[in-house]
Amino acid sequence: MPQTPRPIRIGMIVPSSNTCLEPMSYRLLGDREDVTIHSTRIPVTRIALDSGSDRQFDVGAMRAAAELLATADVDVIAWNGTSGSWLGVGHDREIAAEITAATGIPATTSTLAYLDAFAAFAIGTIGLFTPYTADVNEQVIVRYAEAGVRTSGHRALGLSDNESFARVAPEELVPGSLELAAERPDALVFLCTNLYGAPVVSDLESRTGVPVLDSVAVTLWRCLDIAGAPLLDPRWGKLLA
Repeated sequence: MPQTPRPIRIGMIVPSSNTCLEPMSYRLLGDREDVTIHSTRIPVTRIALDSGSDRQFDVGAMRAAAELLATADVDVIAWNGTSGSWLGVGHDREIAAEITAATGIPATTSTLAYLDAFAAFAIGTIGLFTPYTADVNEQVIVRYAEAGVRTSGHRALGLSDNESFARVAPEELVPGSLELAAERPDALVFLCTNLYGAPVVSDLESRTGVPVLDSVAVTLWRCLDIAGAPLLDPRWGKLLA
């Protein structure tokens, strides 16, 4: 008897204290049976601009995590974190290259996925919303400018404990997002894979006419794209459908 083709398997390297991206990724997929998600974790508990925080995103740790995922015969591997947005795009390109060199599996990161989305949809200006402290936001703005993307305005919730980010209710993001959208950027960006931005994307897009890119959705979108799978439902962001 012919065998049923197995689902596409997406491997995700997850920050240890993240409680959002795995359940949110499955919500994004809905009742699809053609894709499964498989995760391994690395220690990440705090987001700040110092050497202790930076060490959490060591390339060697990413390689070791990817090698574990490779034993599950995944089709693509993503570092599902946004650290490259303040450490620099080169850091994440090194991560992706190291993962592929070690496993033979195509790789991406949340930051690289954003840059791919910016290029694919001709996004030159963004409104930036994060749970981070203001100094992290300012560094993100510099890094994005280096990549050719200007930030028209930003909001930072002032948090540094990674676990706390997922405790922010989605509706708390709406007022600041409306203010950012009033500046008419090409897109709004919810930057953090432990922030529940995806549930308010559809409402914000309908109210403002500005596309909204959530980190969990953008990373999943790029993984599906790399694996050659159909993309997401329009309610998770009109650009990603």
